[in-house]
Amino acid sequence: MLPQRKTLPHVPPPWVRPGELFFVTVCCRRRGENALARAEVARVVFEAVETYAATGRWYVRLMVLMPDHVHALVALPADESLARVVRSWKRFVARAAGVEWQRDYFDHRLRSDESCEEKCAYIRNNPVRAGFVTSPEHWPYVWTPGPG
Repeated sequence: MLPQRKTLPHVPPPWVRPGELFFVTVCCRRRGENALARAEVARVVFEAVETYAATGRWYVRLMVLMPDHVHALVALPADESLARVVRSWKRFVARAAGVEWQRDYFDHRLRSDESCEEKCAYIRNNPVRAGFVTSPEHWPYVWTPGPG
C-alpha cells in the first residue's frame, strides 16, 4: 500500500473575519521551468484575476508571477472559501493558458503584527532575490488593482 499524500487544511478558523488578507503561494507542477513569466500566460492569469475581482469572488491586493509559482495577497467576501476560489482560478488558468499546477497551494493569514506593506515588499522583491532583475520595478509580471 502506498503512503497517502497529506493535504493542507485550508479552512480558516471561525474567528477569522471576512476580508482578512491571506498570503497565497501557488506552484506549478514542474518546478524550475518557466510556465508563468511569459507575456501570453501573464495576460491570461491577470485577466482571470480581474474577472474574479469584478464578480466579487476575491479581492487581490497584489499578485506576482515567478517562472514556476505565483505569490498573491488575497481577501475574500464572507460567502466564499479560499480553497474553492483558488481551485476555480487554477482550473480556469490551466484550461486557458495550459498551466499545470501542483495539486495544492500554501496560504498564510496575515496577523495583526504583520504589516501588509512589509508583505507586499517581500512579494515584490522575490524576482530580485531570484536574480531575475535588479529592482522590483523592472519585473513585468506584477498585478495590482487599477484606480477606481
